[in-house]
Amino acid sequence: MRALFLYTELSGYFMACINTLSKRIAEVHIVRWPVNREAPFTFSFAENVKIYERNDYSSRDLIELANSISPDFIFTSGWIDKGYLSVCRQFKNRIPTIMGMDNQWHGTAKQKLMCMLSSFTIHPYFNHIWVSGSPQKTYAQKLGFNNESIHTGVYCADVDLFSNESSYRIEAEEFPKRLIYVGRYIKAKGLDLLFDAFIELQTEENNDWELWCVGTGDLFDQAIKHPKIKHFGFVQPGELKTILRKAGVFVLPSRFEPWGVVVHEMAAAGFPMILSDAVGSHTQFLKSETNGFLFANEEKTDLKSALKKMMTLSDKSLIEMATASHEIGISYTPNMWVEKLLKHIIKK
Repeated sequence: MRALFLYTELSGYFMACINTLSKRIAEVHIVRWPVNREAPFTFSFAENVKIYERNDYSSRDLIELANSISPDFIFTSGWIDKGYLSVCRQFKNRIPTIMGMDNQWHGTAKQKLMCMLSSFTIHPYFNHIWVSGSPQKTYAQKLGFNNESIHTGVYCADVDLFSNESSYRIEAEEFPKRLIYVGRYIKAKGLDLLFDAFIELQTEENNDWELWCVGTGDLFDQAIKHPKIKHFGFVQPGELKTILRKAGVFVLPSRFEPWGVVVHEMAAAGFPMILSDAVGSHTQFLKSETNGFLFANEEKTDLKSALKKMMTLSDKSLIEMATASHEIGISYTPNMWVEKLLKHIIKK
């Protein structure tokens, strides 16, 4: 079997799934967009995984490439790349053509228009849609896909990589009093709310907690400076593991986060967590009061309340939350991702 993935920006979690897939099929071909300067990850590829740079191919070239590969199925990340769509149109009636989607249904005018036009803008190219979770499944249904053509679980963390870090919290004699944020420094991530809420709590009542932040982005140089807030910048996965081992609670205060694979990663790593209800993956990886707390998007007071509740828990309660997170995080793995792709979508 040969697979063709028409992808945007490669990520570590996607490559964990691809490397697992490469052990099950003969060839994996990936066309990718350029590396994101805000997330310049380096990757290693299995021998039967072939990478092509999107910028080297016109739409016509992509069709010729696909014909030369003769794939058994094509997966495309979304509908944004017109060249990718041209390939899928050529192959739709011959093989499974799968569209990945992480957009939540919000009922906006733009989304309603997309639903009205989907018979022209989406269905000529795809016969399957693979979405991240339940918030996206609603949108897929409204786009006109029947339930047999809708599949969930398109994103999966590199569970093996992160689950090995869970023991640092689950087996801790003294739970680490450090909040950690992992993500980009952009307005959509809500870091300004987190900084303000955290600093206000330090002013109102002295405590031992620190806030560690990992990532970079347009707002990195404007990040607030505080004795208890540490900024690491962008780090590769190996260095991230060292940081995670010293941290205790994951916080993601996003204003906009269609899914958020980092939540799956941090759950597998055994982190209690505090998430905005705008984070799509909370529907799968956060059980409120069991492995963390959910707060209302944009509500700093609600975020402060969640932070305070977490900070006042005993070490025993924090370890119980860490254990619950780990169990939830390992409930979906790259092996399961491959099984879903081959048995339920491709059906081979």
